[in-house]
Amino acid sequence: MGKVIVEQIVSIDGYAEDADGGIGFFENADWIHEADLDQVQMLSDVSAIVFGAKTYRMFADYWPQADPVAAPVATPIREKPKFVVSSKLASAPWGAEDSAEILRGEGVAAVRGLRKRFPGNLIIWGSLTLTDALLRAGEVDVLRLRVIPVLLGRGRSFAPPDVGLRIASLATARSFAGGLVVLQYDLTP
Repeated sequence: MGKVIVEQIVSIDGYAEDADGGIGFFENADWIHEADLDQVQMLSDVSAIVFGAKTYRMFADYWPQADPVAAPVATPIREKPKFVVSSKLASAPWGAEDSAEILRGEGVAAVRGLRKRFPGNLIIWGSLTLTDALLRAGEVDVLRLRVIPVLLGRGRSFAPPDVGLRIASLATARSFAGGLVVLQYDLTP
């Protein structure tokens, strides 16, 4: 069975959202794209992409039309099967000719079911409510943090406060010229 990989973009003080629930602190920063080739490499070992509904909407608004020359990660994002965990979405279009499959029901059960269908690795970007549930349930095998050189002071942590003690083993650490650091940890259940 493949691994569940959770990737979050976080400030250096560990926040994935600002105090107002936004992500503007990283959306337009040039250095966020420094790791695009690293992302493409990582995605070569991923079978499918999983989103919560809010993150799906953000990705579906941008990535289907993204220029793969400017953002090389656009190509694997387009090519990989995409799934949205949602009990409310009626459909999940992805550009003009494609769509993501909606996984109904509780998030942990939906991802467990998907793991049985897709033997390879699954990546979950953002999707804080979904990743909170997966972290609590011990269903995250790999945690990738894209740490950006910004201090927020307050906001929403990338992990729920009640996750409990989890032991992580640093697998890789990569730094980039503009200050972005990508840390990848293997988690034990």
